[in-house]
Amino acid sequence: MPRLHPDQLDALPPEVRRPRYARERLRAGIVHLGIGAFHRGHQAEITEAAIEAGGEDGLGWGIVGVSLRRPDTHDALMPQGGLYTLSLRSAGDGGEIHESLQVIGAVIDILVAERNPAAVLDRVSHPDTRIVSLTVTEKGYCHDPATGALNRDDPGIVSDLAHPDGPVTAIGYLARGLQRRMARGLGPLTLLSCDNLASNGDTLRKVLLAFCAEIDPALQDWVATRCTFPNSMVDRIVPKTTPDDVARVATALGQQDAWPVVGEPFFQWVIEDRFAAGRPRWEAGGAQFVDEARPFEVLKHRLVNGSQSMMAYTGVMAGWPTTDRVIAQPAVRTFIATTMAREVQPTLPPLPGLDIDAYRDSLLPRFTNPALGHQTRQIAMDGSQKIPQRLLAPIRDRIAAGQPFPRLALGVAAWLYFLRGYDEAGAAYRIEDPLAGALAGVMAEAESQAENRFDATERERVRVRAIAAFQPVFGALGESDVFIQAVAEQLERLRSHGVAGALGAINAAPDPAQV
Repeated sequence: MPRLHPDQLDALPPEVRRPRYARERLRAGIVHLGIGAFHRGHQAEITEAAIEAGGEDGLGWGIVGVSLRRPDTHDALMPQGGLYTLSLRSAGDGGEIHESLQVIGAVIDILVAERNPAAVLDRVSHPDTRIVSLTVTEKGYCHDPATGALNRDDPGIVSDLAHPDGPVTAIGYLARGLQRRMARGLGPLTLLSCDNLASNGDTLRKVLLAFCAEIDPALQDWVATRCTFPNSMVDRIVPKTTPDDVARVATALGQQDAWPVVGEPFFQWVIEDRFAAGRPRWEAGGAQFVDEARPFEVLKHRLVNGSQSMMAYTGVMAGWPTTDRVIAQPAVRTFIATTMAREVQPTLPPLPGLDIDAYRDSLLPRFTNPALGHQTRQIAMDGSQKIPQRLLAPIRDRIAAGQPFPRLALGVAAWLYFLRGYDEAGAAYRIEDPLAGALAGVMAEAESQAENRFDATERERVRVRAIAAFQPVFGALGESDVFIQAVAEQLERLRSHGVAGALGAINAAPDPAQV
């Protein structure tokens, strides 16, 4: 079977979409840090639409992707000229699987930072570059999840401050690339975060300016006054590609694609229209430009991502490997639907023109999609970076309003239950989290403090109080007796009765707000 390649595009089956522009004339207007599956299944697809819709101007928006550590994406795609297949999959009412295939051509080069850091810095400071975008996951911002401040003790940040020519973090590459840009007298850039962070553009600006201040106050001033940092909200489920996906796509193409990407048909990208040097016509692919992205971001983080995290931690512990298997459990479905409606939705900011009830109701079918096989272990990674905006933020709002939050408390308790490192069948797993070491120490100290308490309820309160004192995740919530009591109650249920018992109890309990 031939390899997917620009020379083989004409041999693709007619139902497979392929680039409809002079790809050989593309110039790299975008540098993207973190060219993983999500970027290739989300922003790159919409950039493809913008290039096609933009005519001659569109040809200035090709993408140079950057892998910050691993070379696997480069090694898979560069023999294919940067081409790859996007497979959008859904299931019909009868369970039949629908799939559409598109070969994406927007990625024209991929750099591996670890192999050649100078090439990445040169690309950030290249005259053609107008946007640097990022999908480096929450932990890639080297920040304190509770406050958004730069973590100056992060090993990568410490290294980047000491080694200007060999950064290892996205923040280091941005700062040093912009420093070169300023020295060369080039124009400013738009720095566009596409990660699931609270106020992601503002967070990126905060940590980058703090880093720049450490190396050159003039650079800090140049970045602060000339570059822009739009906030944005991204939404599409893009699970990890499996060997079955690779085989299926190859059969459909008649060509071997080393690394296709699978996603759901649903797509959303909401962006503040603040660009320092122009932008692609992303609206041609369905992007929405707004004055303020925060209401959309809060909507997505709390309803979509918060639900996914709660499904992930209960699913891993109970032995349900994919989100469609989790949400197929009636107790989970009731729990997630009720949490969204009763505890999360009342915390959302106004969104004129959006039917929140309809939006909420649309989420369960997305979670149910069996064509994706979204792994609960994948979602469960990096909980310390995700829990603050997904679960703790709405809890803070509920506490401030004097409202109960037993279901959100169960979500937090499920994360703590997950952190013990083995599921209810006794199977061990690794805690993949940038704060894994610190969390292990916190958990051990909590156990030490609780071991001499004979009353089970008191033991859980002591445990939760000790864990919630970990400020990088919980901030000031560790000082809230209401928070500690609510989470301890749910953690005791999980320890005593398991996931099924805890879900059954909370679903059967009357709504405290109605009592």
